[in-house]
Amino acid sequence: MNSRGNVNGEHNSHPNPNHRPYPTPPHHHHPSYHPRPSSSASFRGCCCCLFLLLTFLALLLVAVVLVVVLAIKPKKPQFDLQQVNVQYIIVAPSAAATAAYLSLNLTMIFTAVNPNKVGIKYSPSAFYIMYKGVPLGLATVPGFYQPAHSRRTVETRASVDRVNVLQQDALELVRDATLNDRVELRVTGDVGAKIRIMEITSPRVKVAVDCAIVISPRKQSLTYKQCGVDGLSV
Repeated sequence: MNSRGNVNGEHNSHPNPNHRPYPTPPHHHHPSYHPRPSSSASFRGCCCCLFLLLTFLALLLVAVVLVVVLAIKPKKPQFDLQQVNVQYIIVAPSAAATAAYLSLNLTMIFTAVNPNKVGIKYSPSAFYIMYKGVPLGLATVPGFYQPAHSRRTVETRASVDRVNVLQQDALELVRDATLNDRVELRVTGDVGAKIRIMEITSPRVKVAVDCAIVISPRKQSLTYKQCGVDGLSV
């Protein structure tokens, strides 16, 4: 390699004509990598949002119902046996005096009183006719809706056809019917009711009804009736 000085005293070097510069490697442009969210993670996020929304709506609904309930102060309904009409009652002792056959037909009128500011929905109910703790027959009351601050009468019928009363109970039944002119029965059952507030029904409550009735076989009529409500239970 020869070097020469220029006017300014600088030296220029001349490269070797046989020398070739190394080629510059091409630059490869790599696309940037953006990871995509998985479908399972997106689904879990949607489910979580939906669950939170439903929870919020449920809490809001409960809060509204509680405010309304506290505002109206619901009271328990009254359901009572108002009247008993006796079509017939027959007590027939068996030949061996070890049993007795009881037949009767009753029409019972119940009175439902709603003292609340909202309506009450009653479910179908059943009442048992019992003698000495033994069920003799069944009377049913269909379900119905009762408006606020109202009174309503519901009629049902109980029919018993030659029920066999055995042994000691049969002897007492025959003695009471023939000598004392009285047959004491019980009418017992539960009445289910729900309070309706803004098209929303409350949980079902039960009003237990227990009535004692005494019927005269000679007069074929009711001589005594006393009812009591055991109380309100969920």
